Amino acid sequence: MSTHEPPADRDGCPAPTGADSPTRSAVVSAPDAGKAAAAGEAVEAGEATDRGRQDGPGAAGPSDASDDTDHADHADGAVASDDAPGEGGRSRSRELLLLTGICLFVLLLVNAFVARPFSVPSGSMENTLRPGDRLIVNKLSYAFGGHPRRGDVVVFDGTGSFLRKPLEPAGFGTSLRSFGREIGLVPAGDSVYVKRVVGIGGDRVTSAGPGHPITVNGVPVDESGLLFPGDEPSNVAFDVVVPPGKLWVMGDHRSASRDSRDHLGEPGGGFVPESKVIGRAAWVVYPVGHWADLDRPDAYAAAEGTGGHGEQG
Repeated sequence: MSTHEPPADRDGCPAPTGADSPTRSAVVSAPDAGKAAAAGEAVEAGEATDRGRQDGPGAAGPSDASDDTDHADHADGAVASDDAPGEGGRSRSRELLLLTGICLFVLLLVNAFVARPFSVPSGSMENTLRPGDRLIVNKLSYAFGGHPRRGDVVVFDGTGSFLRKPLEPAGFGTSLRSFGREIGLVPAGDSVYVKRVVGIGGDRVTSAGPGHPITVNGVPVDESGLLFPGDEPSNVAFDVVVPPGKLWVMGDHRSASRDSRDHLGEPGGGFVPESKVIGRAAWVVYPVGHWADLDRPDAYAAAEGTGGHGEQG
């Protein structure tokens, strides 16, 4: 211990000028070392007592400080654990929103390019389809160069063929609605029909009226397994040649179907452009008791290979 005083001899006299200052080891090893040590311990005890008075009764020693540090660590841990549920909840909410967005985006893509649901509004296709049936339309059936074939049940937009084009003002709103219909975000409305393809581009389709079958390129088609019980193949006589890129379509409930026969005298001649076909009706998915796979029937197979450019993909 240093008392910060000038070095002195044992008798208290100042050290001679120029004399070497005694080292601490020399002092300790002096003959009166025991007295000096006792005096040093007393001074150190006094300093400790003074420090205790200055710090006050509430002063913390080293052990108290470590206890305080432990308490602080525990407190920090408690705060961190309290915040964790909130952070986790927000993270889960973000993940749920992201997952929902991805699902909606995928559904939109499927609806726009792969498959799309439709509801049957009338009985013109009974008994194949009944009012209220829910269809899944396969939009890939005619993609990549494919074409509708005889016997397919197709869903199409009749605007410009079965219906006159509505006079809609040109503008962004009209274009947006049209785009929405194409991808299925906007209801198709009353312009969408479901019918069976009887003739394709280049075919000659004829009927001699009640009691006679439909003929395609001169070949009679046996539709008895498709038609609504008691219906004739056609109550109206007609003889048409289907233009390239267009279709002749008819309902299976012939007596209750407004189809190509009803538009013979109109500008479109009753023919539906292939470009207006949304897709092939592939499955009935509702109600459960009417589930069906709408495969192409064999009735029209007899007309295969009967003519020119009428034979398409």
